[in-house]
Amino acid sequence: MLKIENLHINYGGINAVRGINLTIEDNKIVTLIGANGAGKSSTLRAIMGLVKKAQGSIKYNNEDITNLSTVEIVKKGIVLVPEGRHVFPNLTVEENLILGAYTIDNREEVEKNMKEVYNIFPRLKERHWQKAGTLSGGEQQMLAVGRALMVKPKVLMMDEPSLGLAPILVKEIFDIIKRINEQGNTILLVEQNAKKALEIADYGYVLETGELKLKGTGKELLNDSRVQEAYLGESRNKAQ
Repeated sequence: MLKIENLHINYGGINAVRGINLTIEDNKIVTLIGANGAGKSSTLRAIMGLVKKAQGSIKYNNEDITNLSTVEIVKKGIVLVPEGRHVFPNLTVEENLILGAYTIDNREEVEKNMKEVYNIFPRLKERHWQKAGTLSGGEQQMLAVGRALMVKPKVLMMDEPSLGLAPILVKEIFDIIKRINEQGNTILLVEQNAKKALEIADYGYVLETGELKLKGTGKELLNDSRVQEAYLGESRNKAQ
């Protein structure tokens, strides 16, 4: 279980995250939704040790990981697929995957993990020799996810995985997220496509300007009129 308590994050004089509390249960899909600037990405980056916490604690399986380095957090089994993919464009697909396993010293284990990634993403296997910068946006997103899976994480955090993708690829990415979860991974998902995210989520949180405003099961939030009006555009459409 991943537990975030009273998390505060400041950027200069701006309070980006203001005392939020989140619980991510094992083997569940949990989503954070909210407008741009709500503090969703900052929360993920704080969990990974990429931004400084002004206040609060982060615990994983009852162990305090608040002040661990990013490398130490990865070794604990928590990884982040960043917004914008950030693949290494001049390296091949296979080289990108190998870099994802930078905390693993055993070559046989790296090769075994790579085979498992190729089983999830056959398209990456077909293009293992190709430079990442020449892949389509959807393929680059698959590579970013595959790279994160190279360390066999227990908690996979994903920041806007469907951003900029065609609708048919969005469906494919969400199907992949469900499949990864079914294989035993806990998923913490930040996603602008609130409807898609809530449809697959076991639980969800709604952030507004750094504060937690609503929480509930994915189904409860999908049916909440406040969520429908603010993020799904449904109440307004029904009224017309």
